[in-house]
Amino acid sequence: MAVSQPWKPLGAWLVELGAVSQKELNQALEVQKQIGGLLGTLLVRSGATSEDVVLQALSAQWAYPLLGKQQPAPDDFQVYETLRELPVSMEWMLEQDTVAWFEEALSESADQPEQRTVCILSSSFQNDEIREVLETSLESRGFRLKWVLASTYEIERLVGFVRQELAVTRLFSDTGSQSLLELAEEAPVVELVNNVLAKAVEAGASDVHIEPGEEFFIIRYRVDGVLHSQMTQSASRFPAVASRIKLISGMDIAESRLPQDGRISTRLGGQEMDIRVSTAPCSFGESVVMRLLPKNRESLSLESLGMEPDHLKLMRSVLGFSNGIVLVTGPTGSGKSTTLYSGLSELVDGRQKLITVEDPVEFQVRGVTQIQANGDIGYTFARALRAILRQDPDIIMIGEIRDLETAEIAIQSALTGHLVLSTLHTNDALSAFTRLVDMGVEPYLVAAPVKAVQAQRLVRRACPNCSEPASPPESLWKPLAGDWIKNPAFVEPKGCERCHGTGYRGRLGIYEIIPATEELQTLVADNADISDLRLWAARHGHRNLLQDGLIKAARGETTIEEVMRVAGTSVAEDEASEA
Repeated sequence: MAVSQPWKPLGAWLVELGAVSQKELNQALEVQKQIGGLLGTLLVRSGATSEDVVLQALSAQWAYPLLGKQQPAPDDFQVYETLRELPVSMEWMLEQDTVAWFEEALSESADQPEQRTVCILSSSFQNDEIREVLETSLESRGFRLKWVLASTYEIERLVGFVRQELAVTRLFSDTGSQSLLELAEEAPVVELVNNVLAKAVEAGASDVHIEPGEEFFIIRYRVDGVLHSQMTQSASRFPAVASRIKLISGMDIAESRLPQDGRISTRLGGQEMDIRVSTAPCSFGESVVMRLLPKNRESLSLESLGMEPDHLKLMRSVLGFSNGIVLVTGPTGSGKSTTLYSGLSELVDGRQKLITVEDPVEFQVRGVTQIQANGDIGYTFARALRAILRQDPDIIMIGEIRDLETAEIAIQSALTGHLVLSTLHTNDALSAFTRLVDMGVEPYLVAAPVKAVQAQRLVRRACPNCSEPASPPESLWKPLAGDWIKNPAFVEPKGCERCHGTGYRGRLGIYEIIPATEELQTLVADNADISDLRLWAARHGHRNLLQDGLIKAARGETTIEEVMRVAGTSVAEDEASEA
């Protein structure tokens, strides 16, 4: 490749960049004369500079792009598939710590499909013999070579991945009469599953989805509430991967026609993890979903949840009641359990008996007796509730009110002097009342014990590293936010390395909290329509989810687009019902 600038030695580039002094360079050159080796490596080992700086200098010297900066990073599986296609021995490439990938996809209409650009990444890119072999083998067949630079760690990681994939491929090409159990215990399969889980923890994923197709199966991670494709694997590998997961989670690996649930306790990325595993039959196998639950989380508190001061004050006041029901609503993955755990943590004072019944117990709260329900053996929420009422509790938390029997016991518990905390799956806070009525509870029994209802969602935080000030038109947010926003400071994230180009990093909650006043209880007891309940809430100045989200967007914590994505549907329903 032609160098766009006059060629200079690496040492000259490093001195010009201010990375090393002339004295440090002379010392390294003297060592190089005595023991040999690459100048950049010697300078890094001596501590004179870092590998990143050396790579910048090499990029300037050779006019080669840096991986992840001027050159987009490839998918790991893309590297493996490319090495299988190239007319060069894969084993030889790996021995030279060299990998490659096609820069662009193959066009079906191309007259000469082999004339594509091949990106080459090698720790030995300065070795003339290796360069000659690759240039002779590839350029003679019409491929265009593009050399790329990356850190030693990244090269070793990609080489290691390809070696692992090669071992797995060889294993599956010679399975013979091996049973699923034998395959699930083979080292390459064990390593593949372990790497999938380890990478999920490293990426901060809450869930891992493994979705089989006709020719491939896809592994996706849910990060900050959004799914991202991680890798694609051949469908021939799916039975062993699924069997490995089922084996370590205590499922029946021979059963693939019925849904199953399991659990794994392991250590990943330096953390003790509980992993809830669910399988469900589908067209090309079984869909596998794993939810990652760290056993030791940061201390929980209501302040850390992102509630506005008025909501925080209201929540604390209702948690101070001696009896009644407090309901937290929202879809799966909206942080309901975290809110209840945070409330429980603040109620632990050594003078009250706190008991929970959950399925499963997601993480431990000191000072709280936590009971695991188990429907497989008939130990349901309702049965567990009857048992804990004989344990003389003051405060009871029910993981979820799922049926009429559980709802009736919860209401009776609240009416007989207990504070009950629980969750429901509804779109907004006020729908909790109608949901209980739909279950079969009499309206007057719903109205009497409920002290407050809360709805919540999780929105992604705008990345503080790449967010820039934005000025969306007032017509977009002013009619929705009303007087809740005074001095807006909206932002627009651009995407950077720290947020992996998404523009978002982390999540925070948006909330709708409505206390059950006597007027509201009367409406519920009279079986008022949900539209009437929403009109009442609006007249009494209660913020809905979208309005609470817009307040956070106006502070630059998230974006209008993100709030609309998460809360726009439920608010549209509210406005339709009010009309």
